[in-house]
Amino acid sequence: MTKAVVPEYLPAEQLARLSGAFEVVYDPDLHADRAALLAELAGAEAVLIRNRTRIDSELLASAARLRIVGRLGVGLDNIDLTACSKAGVAVIPAIGVNAVSVAEYVMGAMLVLVRGVFSMTAAMVAGEWPRQGHAFGRELRGKTLGLVGFGAIARHVAERAAAFEMRVMAFDPGVPAGDPAWRSAERVDLDQLVADADVISLHTPLTDETRNLIGPSMIEKMRPGTVLINTARGGIVDEDALARALRDRRLGGAAIDVFASEPLRGEDAARFAGIDNLILSPHLAGNSHEAVDEVADMIVDAVIGALQP
Repeated sequence: MTKAVVPEYLPAEQLARLSGAFEVVYDPDLHADRAALLAELAGAEAVLIRNRTRIDSELLASAARLRIVGRLGVGLDNIDLTACSKAGVAVIPAIGVNAVSVAEYVMGAMLVLVRGVFSMTAAMVAGEWPRQGHAFGRELRGKTLGLVGFGAIARHVAERAAAFEMRVMAFDPGVPAGDPAWRSAERVDLDQLVADADVISLHTPLTDETRNLIGPSMIEKMRPGTVLINTARGGIVDEDALARALRDRRLGGAAIDVFASEPLRGEDAARFAGIDNLILSPHLAGNSHEAVDEVADMIVDAVIGALQP
């Protein structure tokens, strides 16, 4: 019987459907035990993963029967695509399925950080009345949003930002000038985007060109009070430089969902201690209840369809 290994979380409904089609080994913590994972994959035709299982040459060498990697998400940083291609293993990501979930995260973070009134609960409970005059924070209306990368998620963000009467600009050399997508954003170069944006949201892959793209020199080019949001990939932002800019109030705030080293622990986490104009979350912008189910549905259907006669 065809065997599928699932070493990370899969919702119960989709797990039941997969188990109805194949012999399934399901252990959401198996990704953390490399030796046990390799042993299970020795006889498997499929593996369904999130972002914590590393698919590389070593794993593929141990999984001679493997035919399908189902990626329960979008990013492929943890998958050696060249090695998979050489081994004849197909990689199926859930492209576009969780785009709305990420876009809504971006909009929510933008509202919280630009308005700046949503961190007052503790002071209010303590009996304070922190009005600080008669106005607080800023509106999104009339502000400029800069999107670094203009794929599916960024385009959802652009549509929502337009409803808030924001000016939207984007930088993406991979999207041709004549693409109809540019109807919802101004096509600009990166320098103009960084100089003009009140909010910058990152939507680009991690490559040699984008690693530490947002570092000291780029932050220096931003206007004072700029808000930075990263739901793309860890490593695009120089986290030390970001922490310094937030402490110095050079930036107006940041929301970071992805990190160069995950999970965020030790010194990597300590650099952000005590910074109040900051939202940190553990790589879950795309993990709404709806998106998790839709992603699982898509990948389970794709794996069953690919492996059943």
